[in-house]
Amino acid sequence: MKIDIFPHILPVKYKEAFQQVNKSEAFSKMHDIIPTLSDLDYRFRIMDQHDDLVQVLTLSSPPVENFADPKQAAELSRLANDEMAELVVKYPDRFVAAVACLPMNDMNAALDEADRAIKDLHFIGVQIFTPINDKPLDSAEFLPLYEKMSQYDLPIWIHPQREMDYPDYRSENISRYALHAMFGWVYETSSAMVRLVLSGVLEKYANLKFITHHGGAMMPFLNRRVASFIDFSATRLKNRILENISGPPMDYFKMFYADTAIYGNTAGLMCSYDFFGPRHLVFGTDMPYDSQFGLTFTGETIKSIEQMAISEAEKKLIFEDNARALMRLSG
Repeated sequence: MKIDIFPHILPVKYKEAFQQVNKSEAFSKMHDIIPTLSDLDYRFRIMDQHDDLVQVLTLSSPPVENFADPKQAAELSRLANDEMAELVVKYPDRFVAAVACLPMNDMNAALDEADRAIKDLHFIGVQIFTPINDKPLDSAEFLPLYEKMSQYDLPIWIHPQREMDYPDYRSENISRYALHAMFGWVYETSSAMVRLVLSGVLEKYANLKFITHHGGAMMPFLNRRVASFIDFSATRLKNRILENISGPPMDYFKMFYADTAIYGNTAGLMCSYDFFGPRHLVFGTDMPYDSQFGLTFTGETIKSIEQMAISEAEKKLIFEDNARALMRLSG
């Protein structure tokens, strides 16, 4: 079985509610031109092209806190989670589990919704975005969620975000050529990883597990550079950069999980494999950005894993076993 742990969906009722409060033309356009987000028949036709493919549902961008006030965000989160739970029950041969959407602009409501989703809806984790309303993930206000998920021993999905109005140069007003997403998103994931490690979040909560998108972002390729900067800052500049952790920094970075959603790059996957190891790499495709634009991310991702110079047993870990262990899915 191939368990896709990072596809996205926009359930129909939630989409209608989203359109009532959303003010972003870009997201409205994106949601309209990507039928796989909401059209299950379209999605199933793509899935049927690949043997034994099942999905763990995660809600599509944008996060509810970006466009809704706290009360609306809580209501939208409940609506999205209820609808995803219904899909898991209705299509168990397609969707093996779902991940909770949380209203991260109200931490009390977010904690309550995490409890409801996990206890009542039987979800297997939660999704957050980085940054959260322009705040870093190691902000003190988010620590109660990390404590709760550590107690549940269930993972947190990290999805990056950066909008076009975040310029790449101070002399400009917008990001050009889609650089805000092309490179900005992997930068946001990488920055979040560094902040979570050096702030001591991963040390404080022993069972806390984060799943990072896009192969673990920059960390696999640039880990020696990151380690050198941390060492130089700590030893030569005498900065207190390591005061919140007791072990080697790279040991904490290797605690993250990384998905395979780099769209068919075997060499890139080998880089992620070499850094995180075979038990911290999980199959993810970033569906629905597939097929309707002549793209075949799902197929290319599967092929890129199959072409890795690793054992069949390790490929099975990536496709299935790691997800089952991480999310406590039954066989």
